[in-house]
Amino acid sequence: MRSPRRRWLAAASLFATLAVAIGAFAIAGAQRYASAPAPIAVAATTIASFDNRDPTRVRFGALEFRGGLALTSKNEAFGGISGIHMEPDGAHFLAVTDRGSWLRGRILYRDGTPNGIADIEIAPILGSDGKPLAAHGWYDVESLTERDGLFYVGIERVERIMRFDIRRDGLAARGEPMPVPADFKTFKNNKSLECLAAPPKGPAHAGALIAITEESLDAAGNLRAFVLPGGKGEVVRFSIKRSDDFDVSDCTILPPGDLLILERHYSPARGVAMRIRRLPLSSIAPKRLVDGKTLIVADLAYQIDNMEGIAVHRNAAGETVLTLVSDDNFSVLQRNLLLQFTLVE
Repeated sequence: MRSPRRRWLAAASLFATLAVAIGAFAIAGAQRYASAPAPIAVAATTIASFDNRDPTRVRFGALEFRGGLALTSKNEAFGGISGIHMEPDGAHFLAVTDRGSWLRGRILYRDGTPNGIADIEIAPILGSDGKPLAAHGWYDVESLTERDGLFYVGIERVERIMRFDIRRDGLAARGEPMPVPADFKTFKNNKSLECLAAPPKGPAHAGALIAITEESLDAAGNLRAFVLPGGKGEVVRFSIKRSDDFDVSDCTILPPGDLLILERHYSPARGVAMRIRRLPLSSIAPKRLVDGKTLIVADLAYQIDNMEGIAVHRNAAGETVLTLVSDDNFSVLQRNLLLQFTLVE
C-alpha cells in the first residue's frame, strides 16, 4: 500500500500534468496581454508556511522562508509572470509576463513578512514602433534585468533582447532592439533565451549581460550561456552544468560576485520541482563548464508552482532577501505565487 506521502505526491503530479496541459490551451486561445496602461485590482492570499507537511519548519537548505502571497485578478491579462526586478526598498517591483505585459506594483509587509500587494499597474510592452511586442508575435517574454538604469528584456522564440528606459518614460517606454550573436538563431525552439543578469561594477564581467538558455544544450548536454559585452568586447560563450533534468527559468546577481540560477523540473512521473544554484561570476570564462552550490530543492510537497522569476534585495536589517514568482500559464489549475526567502549561509 502506498504511504500517505506517496499518494499525496501522485495526486499532486496528476494535478501538475493537467495544469500544464490546460495552461498551454489557455495561452493558445486568448490574447492575454494588456491593450493599454491601466491600474488593476489584484487580491493577495498570504502563505504562512512553505512545507505542506510541517507548518512550523522555516529552514530549507541555505534559505529561510519569510512568507508568500498567492495573487489573483479578474483582469484577463494578469498572469504568466516570468521575470521580476525588486527595487532597493524591497517593496516596489517591476515584472514582465510571458504574453508581453509589464506589471508594476508594491509589496505590503507586516513584521517583515509579505502581507499584501498594492498599486498594481499593467501595460503592454511596446516595440520601437510604439505597438505592443505581442502584436508582432514577440510575446514570449521570459527575462528582465536592470543595467545602469536601463531595463533589458529577453524574448524567447524570436531570440531578441530589448532595452527600455522605464525610469525616464515609465511603462510607455519603447523598446530598442539590442545586437545579439548570430548563434542565438541555433537555439532550441521554446527552450531558448530564458534569463538575463547584469553583473555590478567591480567583480568579473561588470557592464555586461549574462544570458542563459532554458534547455538549448551544447554537444556535452549542458546549458549554453553567454556573456554579452556592454561595448565592443568579445562575446564569451560558456556552459552551465545540467543535472537531474532541471532547466533554467531565470537568474539574478547576488552581490558582490555570484550568479543565482533558478531552475525547474517537470515530468508526469515526478511533477514540478524547483532548484536554486549559486555560481561564482569569477568561474565564467570562454568555453568553460560552470557549476555551483545548490541552495534549495523543492517539489510539490512545498508551496511551489511553475517558478519562473527571481530577484534579490537587501532589507533594512542587512539581510539578503530572495523574491521568487511563478507563471500560472493563465490556467485555473495553477497559481501566481510570490515567495520570499532570506539567505542564511
